[in-house]
Amino acid sequence: MSIRHPIIVVTGSSGAGTTTVKNTFVQIFRREGVHAAYIEGDAFHRYDRDGMQVAIAEAEARGNPHFSHFSPDANLLDELGGTFEEFAAKGTGRTRHYVHDEIEARAYGCPSGTFTPWRPFDPDVDVLFYEGLHGAVVTPTVDLAAYGDLKIGVVPVINLEWIQKLHRDRRHRGYSPEAVTDVILRRMPDYVRTITPQFAKTDINFQRVPTVDTSNPFVARTIPAASESLVVIRFRDAGGIDFPYLLTMIHDSFMSRANSIVIPGGKLDIAMQLILTPMIQRLVESRRAA
Repeated sequence: MSIRHPIIVVTGSSGAGTTTVKNTFVQIFRREGVHAAYIEGDAFHRYDRDGMQVAIAEAEARGNPHFSHFSPDANLLDELGGTFEEFAAKGTGRTRHYVHDEIEARAYGCPSGTFTPWRPFDPDVDVLFYEGLHGAVVTPTVDLAAYGDLKIGVVPVINLEWIQKLHRDRRHRGYSPEAVTDVILRRMPDYVRTITPQFAKTDINFQRVPTVDTSNPFVARTIPAASESLVVIRFRDAGGIDFPYLLTMIHDSFMSRANSIVIPGGKLDIAMQLILTPMIQRLVESRRAA
């Protein structure tokens, strides 16, 4: 971890809501005058869209039906670790963008399903912000969790996560329900072995829990609304967290454990603002003082 060049990580699986959390960080950075470099997790996928289909077919031919973007081997995790290490030491590094659709293809000048060229971070950034699948992963060759100065986990309960993924992939990517279900099944071993262990290494976890029936996520017609959810916020180290202040500021919140507070789903943004703003301020103030 680096005082001069802090790294903030938001980690969670596809469809978990990490992008929503990223948007809150962007708002805080803008308000506090923080200049951030951004890494999207899919920038460090090993394969483009066509290459991934080939890799999946080859894995299945070898008897592995579970190869997916959750798999460590499908990602450049050692290179990501090298980027974290370089930024922590010197405040430099590089990233690229995965082009998801035709709108982005026109914007970036690259075909959908491919990567843009690598580009360096802007000079003199205050923090590096990573949002993706593997920000706190530990493998036999790299410990990404060791580099994060502030690590955030975004973890809906599993049925809600599946509902969100089903609706997103059907509406925005044109997948059939059967295709999305196949993806979920293919990812499950790596969800258990690779994604889930990260949440024991994060500093704060935000877990959304629906208060409506999600027993069969594969037939759910709508995603439970924020007003139909609670959010459990767990702090790995509760020291320094002003729980009485949070309980006063967030109406209808309560503590469920000594290190956990539960809030109404519609209060997530204000809760994140209250919790994360002073943490970001401390990171940036320490950097500037150093």
